[in-house]
Amino acid sequence: MTVVLAVDDDRAILRTLTINLRARDYEVEWATDGRSALQVVDERMPDVIILDLGLPDLDGVEVLRRLRSFSQVPVVVLSARHDSDDKVEALDAGADDYVTKPFDMAELLARVRAAARRSAASDAPLVVESGDVRLDVTERRATRAGEEVRLTPTEWHIVEVLARRRGRLVRQSELLHEVWGPGYDRETNYLRVYLAQLRRKLEVDPSRPRLFLTDPGIGYRLVA
Repeated sequence: MTVVLAVDDDRAILRTLTINLRARDYEVEWATDGRSALQVVDERMPDVIILDLGLPDLDGVEVLRRLRSFSQVPVVVLSARHDSDDKVEALDAGADDYVTKPFDMAELLARVRAAARRSAASDAPLVVESGDVRLDVTERRATRAGEEVRLTPTEWHIVEVLARRRGRLVRQSELLHEVWGPGYDRETNYLRVYLAQLRRKLEVDPSRPRLFLTDPGIGYRLVA
């Protein structure tokens, strides 16, 4: 089932969106502010996001910028801002489509369907297997010797970035930027902590890793 995250501080609009989306067999998550929306994406990774720009904590454009640092999920902006400069700014920040309020529900649903098709087309399964370890990044399911291993959302973000560039070196600054966002490029201690956790959970001998390799002072690579 396609999961849609609706983000708006107007609860009446959220109710309307939820009723109409569920009537068409979408699963709906919702949030009333930017930080909550980013947390939902971190935990659930929806297929499509409907995003208002006028949120109480973070401007919707800032939400887009933060979102694009770790995800390419399609975003349909739904906003009362009609000015062309606002539309250009949102699209440049990573929005896939822009619908202005007041809006026609049939048109919005058509935009959501189109976004969902793009999401499905680009969402090829990503699975990594090495020895007795299997990482289904798409489904966020990890097993070792047939036993399920629980990874945190942040650990999954790291695995996904490394898995998409399997065998290639990912620099520390790049990994920090993609997982934590701008402003964290020097927090290399974060990577040491999380890579140590991943090795404890997934490597046969964490002191001699074969899956998550380190190029000291440079970066990391996933070898499988």
